[in-house]
Amino acid sequence: MPHTGTFVPEWLAPRLSPAGRPLPDTDWHLERLYDFLDDLGASVLVATHSRYVVDLNRPPDNANLYPGQDTTGVVPLDTFHREPLYVPGFPPSEEEVAARINTYWKPYHERLGRRSRTLKRATATPCSGTRIPSFPSCRASSRGSCQTSTSAPPAANHAAPESAKRCANRRGLQRRAERPLQGRLHHAPLRRPGERHPRRQLELSEATYMDEKAPYKFRDNLAKRLRPQLRTLLELYLSIGK
Repeated sequence: MPHTGTFVPEWLAPRLSPAGRPLPDTDWHLERLYDFLDDLGASVLVATHSRYVVDLNRPPDNANLYPGQDTTGVVPLDTFHREPLYVPGFPPSEEEVAARINTYWKPYHERLGRRSRTLKRATATPCSGTRIPSFPSCRASSRGSCQTSTSAPPAANHAAPESAKRCANRRGLQRRAERPLQGRLHHAPLRRPGERHPRRQLELSEATYMDEKAPYKFRDNLAKRLRPQLRTLLELYLSIGK
């Protein structure tokens, strides 16, 4: 969960603009929404610091993961709505960006890589140890969309979207299969040349479990309806990987 962190260091907080101080681009409350993951034996790596300190799901060289789409950098300068994150005269220098990458970005990805390698060594089959899906939330619209990847085995490519569709229909949600967000940076530690591993990234509208406007209140009544559907999807992925 690379974008659920909300901590902003004291040296950074006074430099944030009024648009940035509420941390609008946070993936709010994901640990609370997915409170059943321990029951499934899932491995979860949760960021503590805001993505405005450093974006853990962006490459350190600022290469665009999604060609043709507008995206923010490893140390964002603007919100998703293109509002300046910093008060005039106080953006980070190149030296500061490099320091943030060394202090926050590298340790997170080193930990992710170690955990991924441990899981792969502990499994008897090539695919069963690679189930570390990424679950960011989406503020673009009030619709949920299930992102798929061609690296998943045929059974997953068929069963997972069908299950997502059934879950969405039962709850009156809208479901779209898309390809713009592949979670490719966080899946990189799982891959070796020539290997194919199943991976999924689920884009979930925040409107399905919380208020989309500040103070971004968690909605227990909505979450209770949504959790069974999320758990069903994860259990399906687990059964396919065995």
